[in-house]
Amino acid sequence: MKNIILETEMINRKHNGFSLESKGMENGYIKEKYGKYGNQNINGMPSLSIPLEWKNIPENVKSYALVMEDYDAIPVTGFSWIHWVTLIPGDYTCLKENASLKDEKLIQGVNSWISDMGGLNKEEASHYGGSAPPDKEHTYTFRLYALDKEIELNKGFYLNELYRKIEGHILDVAVLKGKYKN
Repeated sequence: MKNIILETEMINRKHNGFSLESKGMENGYIKEKYGKYGNQNINGMPSLSIPLEWKNIPENVKSYALVMEDYDAIPVTGFSWIHWVTLIPGDYTCLKENASLKDEKLIQGVNSWISDMGGLNKEEASHYGGSAPPDKEHTYTFRLYALDKEIELNKGFYLNELYRKIEGHILDVAVLKGKYKN
């Protein structure tokens, strides 16, 4: 019981209002153009990345890591579907629309479109892979990690590599959720 209380106190003390928002969402829904109903894609993978903005940034941030996942995909695929993994420079406060394809300062990891179910190669899957729920409306979780150091990874890194590198370097985490219609 003591450990649970200490962990909760640490989380509450750590969070200072660091927040993530997007003009690419309306009423809790990701706009259609950022997913399978959009016009931009890489071999069938929606590739127009959603704009994001963060506020109340913790002090001493050196870089950020962004992870976008779909946990509603687990019953369909057997795993949470990774849509976007990217390292972001510490002086950023936003990502503009289509940053995944236009911002050369981002270092992007592979998404789940590299799997047998997505069918893309590593180069193609090392970008934003937009919402494409196959069975019903899904909820997508964006986690922005504020980090106390610059993370060194090469384009095409895997999510587990990112988690190993950021362990012990997370200043705060901002979470945003958005739904996308099937």
